Amino acid sequence: MINDNLTMLRAAITQAALQAGRNPADIKLVAVSKQVSIEGIRRAIACGQTLFGENYLQEAVAKIPHCLGVTGWHFIGHLQSNKVAQVARFFDMVETVDRLKIAIALDKQVHLLNKNLSILIQINVGGEKQKSGISCDDAENLLRQIREKTDLPVRGLMTIPPFSPDPEHSRPYYRAVRDLARRFADRQLFSDNTNVELSMGMSGDFPVAIEEGATIIRVGTALFGTRQLKEMQ
Repeated sequence: MINDNLTMLRAAITQAALQAGRNPADIKLVAVSKQVSIEGIRRAIACGQTLFGENYLQEAVAKIPHCLGVTGWHFIGHLQSNKVAQVARFFDMVETVDRLKIAIALDKQVHLLNKNLSILIQINVGGEKQKSGISCDDAENLLRQIREKTDLPVRGLMTIPPFSPDPEHSRPYYRAVRDLARRFADRQLFSDNTNVELSMGMSGDFPVAIEEGATIIRVGTALFGTRQLKEMQ
């Protein structure tokens, strides 16, 4: 199943990229492996998948050491201050930074560990109270503070739009974050302003996200199937 799903995903990524006049090689697929067993992750690795994303730290810590062949682990869950040390140790990118306090704590840990860690700024593009992320209006100030007070490379932006069963409803939100990233790049606020990452799009709407400029898509269900989710930390 995983091999077939991965083949279909790659074909859909290629089609969406070509329709948008983009190079499919510029799109990174992060396999969201929450609630997926070590064996399931290993099967995806055997099929050529090398980037994975985890939402829950406790679950990730138990799996990551047993999954060889992964080139990058992305933390894509809400990050609490008391989890920063382990996240810095086990992950290569944190996609969900939305507070200066968290950025400073991550920076301290990566210096102690002497390792590289990249971050994305999570944008709450829909202004939803139940979601993490900084507002579009406050994001520039956060970027400037992180640049002044840390050495963390801010590679770009991440967002989760308001849920809708219609992928087209996500389009204006993705477009808004893309335009925001372009504005910030013009102001030299990223670590590489010529190669800004945009983590946008999940199983239900990633083709639309690619059309609007996503460079990273986060796909779980379309790859691993439906999982019975439970609360984990």
